[in-house]
Amino acid sequence: MNKPVIVTEETLTTPVVVEAATPSAAASAATGPAYAVLFAISVSHLLNDLMQSLIPSIYPILKANYALDYTQIGLISLAFQFTSSLLQPVVGFYTDRKPMPYSLAVGMGFTLAGLLLLASAQQYAVILLAAAIIGTGSAIFHPESARIARLASGGRYGFAQSVFQVGGNFGSAAGPLLAALIVVPFGQGSVAWFSAVAALAMLILWRIGSWYKPRIVVRKAAQALKDVVNLPPGRVRIALAVLVALMFSKAFYTASISSYYTFYLIEKFGVTTSTAQILLFVFLGANVVGVYFGGPLGDRFGRKRVLWFSVLGALPFTLLLPYADLTWSVVLTVMIGLIMASATPAIIVFAQELMPHRFGLISGIFYGLAFGLGGIGAALLGKLADLTSLDTVYSVCAVLPAIGLLAVFLPRMKAERA
Repeated sequence: MNKPVIVTEETLTTPVVVEAATPSAAASAATGPAYAVLFAISVSHLLNDLMQSLIPSIYPILKANYALDYTQIGLISLAFQFTSSLLQPVVGFYTDRKPMPYSLAVGMGFTLAGLLLLASAQQYAVILLAAAIIGTGSAIFHPESARIARLASGGRYGFAQSVFQVGGNFGSAAGPLLAALIVVPFGQGSVAWFSAVAALAMLILWRIGSWYKPRIVVRKAAQALKDVVNLPPGRVRIALAVLVALMFSKAFYTASISSYYTFYLIEKFGVTTSTAQILLFVFLGANVVGVYFGGPLGDRFGRKRVLWFSVLGALPFTLLLPYADLTWSVVLTVMIGLIMASATPAIIVFAQELMPHRFGLISGIFYGLAFGLGGIGAALLGKLADLTSLDTVYSVCAVLPAIGLLAVFLPRMKAERA
């Protein structure tokens, strides 16, 4: 199989690393995806996000052990997601210029260290520091792993992004379930057991780095670069702004579920902590299914159509959720998870196609936005819950999918291709 090539574009004021539009890359695309690599990077994403999802999963334990209020719970999410959001674009910008195939294993080392610190933390400040270190590991992992998924895509970019994202979403979904089975009965210290998962992930990522390294060829070949779309800069900026707004809508609503859904179920319906964790797993499992179908549907029908459906289509269900009983709350959150999650691969691939010469940077920005906006949302919604109630939080968040109307301003990519 011909190897995809990464080239440095001389025509820009600063060199960047991009996937070359060369005959060898075209031949590689013709042979189809490198399924073994896609599977390995997806499994790595699963292990990475599984460990990260332990943070919100143990919020009830931390709240009880340290008498935390909802604002302090939100600040833990902010500490984790802000470091990830802030550093991901920096990592992506740097690796555009100088790819680092073994940086993924190093990033997982940060996650391992953060888990051990979180397990042994006895003060709120130390918990915040542990969350920030785990966020740093996430920042290092995502931009370069997204590039590897694209290199292994064989031209099926939406499919590759979905496979990559499915691993992460499945890990996020498994976190609360494992927390219910392990952390809740055995306490905060049992978080350290997951360091074995981090060690396994480091081994897999080192092997992926070995596959990636010979496929990085930095050379002077500006003529090899071809724009994916022929859009003036103003239209690109508008499209990126719309994608940011759609990501805001999705991230804020998802933060309301991932951070406070367990408390909502416990307070409103009187379920146990373990039951609430399992029901959160059901919502996150629906996210996995939605992400898997979002990418291939975007490849086939166009990403703009998927975005219309995935963001705006959740609106009827979010509006009904604050008034539903326990059974219908589960049904509605499953529908919300299925529909909203399909937006993730479409948003990211859309943004990558708008700026192919800044692949790592744009991937870092949008993955960072997903984390950063979620962290800000968790903090703000926690404050709102303290001032009012969780019912008010879900009533306010119910209108967020209406932001999906902005998708009308997105360009039709197929019509705009050079």
